[in-house]
Amino acid sequence: MKKYKIYFAGSIRGGREDVDLYLQMIEHLKKYGEVFTEHVGDRNLALLGEDNIDNTYICERDLTWIAQSDVFIAEITTASYGVGFETREAVDLKKQILLLYRQQEGKIFSAIGAGYPTWKGITDWYKLRYYNTIDEAKLHIDQFFSELTTRNNTQ
Repeated sequence: MKKYKIYFAGSIRGGREDVDLYLQMIEHLKKYGEVFTEHVGDRNLALLGEDNIDNTYICERDLTWIAQSDVFIAEITTASYGVGFETREAVDLKKQILLLYRQQEGKIFSAIGAGYPTWKGITDWYKLRYYNTIDEAKLHIDQFFSELTTRNNTQ
C-alpha cells in the first residue's frame, strides 16, 4: 500500500477544544503515511501555538508542508482563520482534500465552504464529510484513502 504525505489541519489559536479528537485522527492517519503536523494533536501545545517560534517561520514551514503533501485533511469544527487559509492553499495546489465537520446542535458549517466544491466543479478531489463520533470520522478517513488508492490504481 502506498504511504502518503499527509498534512493535517486543526485549530490551534482559534481554540483547542477538539485537541483530543485531533490526536485520535492523527493516530489513525499514521496507518496511511507520514503526518507532517503531529503537533496539532499535542495536548501540551499552548493556546497561542508553538512557543518561541516566529510567525513567519510557522507560515513558511506550514505552506511548505502543504506543498510537499499528497493529501490535506482538516478537522474544521472549531472555526479557525489559519485552517481556512491552509485549506485555500491546498485548493490552489489541487491537493486531495478531506474536510471533517462534527455536527452540533445550533451550528452549521459555512455556506461558502459547503457550496464551494460544487460551484467550482472540484468534487472529485475536494471532499466535505459530516460526522458525529470519532468512529464515523475514522470511517470517512478510511473511505477517502480507499477512493484515493482506487483512483491512483486506475490512472
